[in-house]
Amino acid sequence: MAGTVLGVGAGVFILALLWVSVLLLCVLLSRASTMARFSVIFILLGALIITSVLFEFPAPEVEVKIVDAFFIGRYVLLAFLSAVFLGGLFLVLNHHVLQPIYAKPLQSY
Repeated sequence: MAGTVLGVGAGVFILALLWVSVLLLCVLLSRASTMARFSVIFILLGALIITSVLFEFPAPEVEVKIVDAFFIGRYVLLAFLSAVFLGGLFLVLNHHVLQPIYAKPLQSY
């Protein structure tokens, strides 16, 4: 996913910049007197038209090839861990089975 920041593309940032600038301009023009105040309507309509045009352009389809470069190393690690697990299991069971059983002392009267 080349050209993305935080998982979103450049179009989201363009739309965010457009609407932030339009809202800032609308706030500034709402303080104006006379007819400049009514230009806010045209600015909002222009931003809506630009947004709708930008939504019409589809994002380019990018084919993503997933390549596992550590394929052999992963299986070597899996084989090593399996051997260690089986060796540890053998040692635990060996210790459990070969644990000495002590004779109980006889009672003497």
